[in-house]
Amino acid sequence: MPCRLVQALVIASPGEIVIVYSLKCENSHEFEGWFGSSAAFDEQSATGKLVCPMCDTHKVEKAPMAPSVAGAKKATLTADEVKKMRQFMTGMRKYIKENAEYVGPKFPEEARKIHYGETDERHIYGEATLDEAKELIEEGVDVAPLPPDLDEEAN
Repeated sequence: MPCRLVQALVIASPGEIVIVYSLKCENSHEFEGWFGSSAAFDEQSATGKLVCPMCDTHKVEKAPMAPSVAGAKKATLTADEVKKMRQFMTGMRKYIKENAEYVGPKFPEEARKIHYGETDERHIYGEATLDEAKELIEEGVDVAPLPPDLDEEAN
C-alpha cells in the first residue's frame, strides 16, 4: 500500500535513529519535534524553520523533558486527548489538501524535480511506496507522511 507524503516536512525512515524533543512555543503550546541529530534541531531553530502546529509562531524552544524509563507503563489517552488529536489530524489534512497540489503516484518524480530546481517550488502531496520514500529521504528531499483520514477509513 503506498504511503501518502507531503513535501516540505521531514520523516524518519524505519530503522533510522531520530531524536525526539519536547518543544514549546511562546504561547505555551507543547508538541514533539523529530530530528536526525541535535545539530539538525540547532540548524532548524537558528534558521526559523521550527513552527508551532497550533498557532504558527516561529518562536519555539526545547521544553523540559522527563527521561524515558524502559518498562514504564505508557499513559493511555483520555477521550478528550483522542478528540484533540483527531481534530488536529483532520485539520492538517484539510490544510494540505487546500494548500498543496495533489500529484498522485507521480509524487517521487515531482518532489525530485522541485528539490533539484527543475520545476517551480510548490507544496505537493501524493503517493509513494516505502522504498520510494526512503530514496527521497536519502537524497535529502524533505517529505512527511500525511495522517490518515480516520473518517474515510471507518467507511
